[in-house]
Amino acid sequence: MPTLGLGTWENEDPAQCAESVRTALEMGYRHVDTAQIYGNEAAVGEGIDAAAVDRENVFLATKVWISNLAPEDVVATAEASLEKLGVDAVALLYVPWPAGESHPE
Repeated sequence: MPTLGLGTWENEDPAQCAESVRTALEMGYRHVDTAQIYGNEAAVGEGIDAAAVDRENVFLATKVWISNLAPEDVVATAEASLEKLGVDAVALLYVPWPAGESHPE
């Protein structure tokens, strides 16, 4: 996992988000972080796709939101995230703020 990464929180303009991701990757960043709750996974995916960087060199992370912690919701929303991002897999899928009760299985 690269030490430094590009966070995409509050990067709500799709074109600007995609451009920021593309630019960061082309400048040497190799870690990009997003989340379901940010609403920008599709734009992040577009930026990754547009960058002149091989996808296998990008450490991509996204987060499952706290309202999606039931096992069936984790699976369904993770699959939706992969589709939005336009990737087959992410390097890290995690819960940013494990509030309430969760029983991971």
